[in-house]
Amino acid sequence: MKKRIYIFNSGQLKRKENTIRFINSETGQKKILPVEAVNEIAVFGDVTINKRVIEFFNRHQILMHFFNYYGYYVGSFYPREYLNSGFILLKQVEHYLDHSKRLEIAKLFVLGAFSNMKKNLSYYISHRDLDLEEELESIERLGNSINDCEKVEELRAIEGNIRKIYYKSFDKIMEEKFFKLGKREKRPPKNPLNALISFGNSLVYSQALSAIYHTNLDPRIGFLHETSTRSFSLNLDIAEIFKPVIADRVIFTLVNKKMLSASDFEDTIDYCVLKERGRKTFITEFENKLNTTLKLRKLSKRVTYRRLFQIECHKLYKHFTGEAIYKPFIGEW
Repeated sequence: MKKRIYIFNSGQLKRKENTIRFINSETGQKKILPVEAVNEIAVFGDVTINKRVIEFFNRHQILMHFFNYYGYYVGSFYPREYLNSGFILLKQVEHYLDHSKRLEIAKLFVLGAFSNMKKNLSYYISHRDLDLEEELESIERLGNSINDCEKVEELRAIEGNIRKIYYKSFDKIMEEKFFKLGKREKRPPKNPLNALISFGNSLVYSQALSAIYHTNLDPRIGFLHETSTRSFSLNLDIAEIFKPVIADRVIFTLVNKKMLSASDFEDTIDYCVLKERGRKTFITEFENKLNTTLKLRKLSKRVTYRRLFQIECHKLYKHFTGEAIYKPFIGEW
């Protein structure tokens, strides 16, 4: 199975015949990337590339995802789509332009995100005996109004309020006093827990985009998030469902198992970011989560969490073509 490669150092990507080499700008060390085993590259350092490398990645259908200093996802090199379908593009646009169809899909994204946040709180109530009943009741009240929304803007407001309450519960879930959220601050994150949330969410955004690339769907046409001058929005929609399932649960594991400490963060008055060691620790656990298998009730075999992104895309495809009504993934733990 092809995998994602992470580049943390600064340097150059160069092509030599049918191989790609990364040259570390500090040490001069050269490393050959196993292109035949790679389907995407996540770049966190300052990396320069040239046209020959881009042409090579385009031919081999290798995506590149770029993250800034704070760990935010900032964009991707998206190779020429090899599964283009005029038919599915028209169907996707049709569902976007028809208000009722768009609203229906947007509601399902919010319902999926809400249900998975609720699952997390319920788990910590029943398995860890945490006092989260008030938070759970509050998001349930908001969740009950999702189907009553008549505009996408209302949906986004409800989803934002649900997530605001949900994030407040993190201070009870985290066993380490060092990791206290206070309030959600994104740009830039002001404390370690905010930095972890932003970093995890960025990884989920790029994972969703990679899954979309290997389907007939167009990532530019989202439904909950506006389709506008932003390059991609469908991956943001899909990510809403998986942030609680993957990113948040990775964070709970890293913090409560004491896999991260204060030394893994660069903390100033204006921002807080993960250092390289902290990012590597996070990504290792993130990849472990993606490669973990689970049994879905409707399938006779186990699938990885990574595969869930692709399954979600195929369910959307069937919804657009009228083969089946889309139902978002909801954790079964």
